[in-house]
Amino acid sequence: MKATALKPVLTRAADAETTSDPSSVMTLLADCGTDGSSLTSYRSHFAEGAAGAPAHFHTRASELFFVIGGSLRVLVDDEVKTLHAGDFLLVPPHTPHAFAAAPGAEADVLFVFTPGMPRFDYLRLLGRVMRGEAGPQEIKESSERFDNHYVDSPAWRAALEAA
Repeated sequence: MKATALKPVLTRAADAETTSDPSSVMTLLADCGTDGSSLTSYRSHFAEGAAGAPAHFHTRASELFFVIGGSLRVLVDDEVKTLHAGDFLLVPPHTPHAFAAAPGAEADVLFVFTPGMPRFDYLRLLGRVMRGEAGPQEIKESSERFDNHYVDSPAWRAALEAA
């Protein structure tokens, strides 16, 4: 089998696709398998009070978070932490995690999935669901395709209720 050569991927800010929901804007940067990249990356700007993502895990990819600005509250396993500008977090496969803008803060975060898999259609779907253009059942039905498996987290629920 012939190995597929990776190529440089440049996404100019002016040309990047964005998708949004009522509380965040996602700038799509590199989508593994669709643009020659070996990883998937996007940047999210969360408004103050933005919900982010509920508790979930990935079976095939590690997820990296780099906080560019503001503060992000995260769940890792059963521990809730707050990340600030300049903080980096790597969540390995099978580790439950969740995230939201920290109370009273906005958050600007770079996300990277490695190894990558095409995920931009998932991000587009999230935006449609949040805007009421698609139903939550579509997210549930896409869990295997996008390696996004939702779980219950009492620690995360408690953190959100305390906010």
